[in-house]
Amino acid sequence: MGLAFIPLYIKYLGIESYGLIGIFALLQSWLQLLDMGMTPTLSREMARTSAGTHSAQSIRDLLRSIEIITLAMACIIAIGIWAASVWLASDWLRAEKIPVATVAQAFTLMGIVTGLRFIEGIYRSSIIGLQRQVLLNGLASAMATLRGLGAVGILIWFSPTLEAFFIWQGLISILTVGILATTTYLSLPKATAGGNFSLTALIGVWRFAGGMLGITLLSLLLMQVDKIVLSKLLNLSDYGYYTLAVVVAGGINIIGAPINQAWYPRLSELVARADQTNLIKVYHQGAQLVSVVMGSAAFVLIVFTVTILQLWTQDLELAHRAAPIVRVLVLGNLLNGLMWIPYQTQLAHGWTGLAIRINIISILFVVPAILWATPYYGALGAAWIWAGLNASYVLIGIHFMYCRIMKGEKWGWYTNDILSPLLGAAFATLLVHWIAPTNLQPIGQLIVLILAIIFSLITSTLVATLLRHQLYLFIRHVGQLFMKSKIKYK
Repeated sequence: MGLAFIPLYIKYLGIESYGLIGIFALLQSWLQLLDMGMTPTLSREMARTSAGTHSAQSIRDLLRSIEIITLAMACIIAIGIWAASVWLASDWLRAEKIPVATVAQAFTLMGIVTGLRFIEGIYRSSIIGLQRQVLLNGLASAMATLRGLGAVGILIWFSPTLEAFFIWQGLISILTVGILATTTYLSLPKATAGGNFSLTALIGVWRFAGGMLGITLLSLLLMQVDKIVLSKLLNLSDYGYYTLAVVVAGGINIIGAPINQAWYPRLSELVARADQTNLIKVYHQGAQLVSVVMGSAAFVLIVFTVTILQLWTQDLELAHRAAPIVRVLVLGNLLNGLMWIPYQTQLAHGWTGLAIRINIISILFVVPAILWATPYYGALGAAWIWAGLNASYVLIGIHFMYCRIMKGEKWGWYTNDILSPLLGAAFATLLVHWIAPTNLQPIGQLIVLILAIIFSLITSTLVATLLRHQLYLFIRHVGQLFMKSKIKYK
């Protein structure tokens, strides 16, 4: 939904206003720091509840304690952004067509919506930790549809303004908070009493939460510094194009996120049970699934970038302008995604130190590189720095993990989990691109893209050993069910 309606947002609001929506996303990312590591900590502790680490009462006390802190932080966020709105509108951004007063008002509304989204996070993480992913995904899909489709309706039929857009976002966030909070409490184990604020419960998780805060701070600095620098150096229109490229490249993260979401609590539970055999199996299954799903999407995006952008936006100039940046950002996001399962495994072990140390070292090299490259090479230079950073994680940083946990699994991860699926996806995508006719009409281009995705997914799955076996078991199971139903029918 977030991707589907972007061309309509640009059409009815303009590229400058869409640049402000990009600033809104940037604000939400950086204000995760006020979370102080509580959200990922809560998800981990909810997952450990399944292994008997928490009682029904203690987990409710932890949730209530974090709720109170989060509500206070949400108020600080809203008030802080409101207080800084005029300065942000007049001194930081370079709007050319939108009045400063309108930009300042938009920032005020952003603050309110960001505070509400901040509260949403604790309930999402709780439901994820309780391994109710199917339920959460259903709710998330419904609310995302309402959020995106409703915003388009507001812009078309009521008021094509930033004010109307952000007011609608706020209303949907209020509704989402209510639904997610109710779902969380209904999913918790039954307790004799409701949750209470407990300093003891917070002290029990402070070490892991502190580590997560450090990782979040350093990761945000690495992932967002390009956007901060570009928001200052570029005019709002050019920043809008860069934001568009970031969103398109982020599509593969959206596709891979459910794997990350589902695997983390399962890994945490297995670590808590000290079940090393199943931990290794689940680890490699998750890593292969990430490579197959994100790799297939990434290679299709890289090879067919202009076609996808043109079909999506119906703007050939925009497609050619954004395509080089999209390709490099997609490559960086794919490399980053390959590290998701190893990173979640570190967190499942309660080990945050490695990520902190690696990120500190990365900042010493990457931040100066971005500050140097952006003024000379613009958005494309910043994109290449991002890709190089993630390549260093895959080629260098990962070795330190295998020296402490998952010993003996490194080369299996490189060959079976990464290299084989990615080569299969690349081969399939390039083959479709090579045999596809040129100068196709839009419907023909769409068919080629669908075939490329299907062929890439099938090929990469067949060369991924664990997934190929899972696929075989699934097909056999479906066949057995079909035969049973056929015999019963006779």
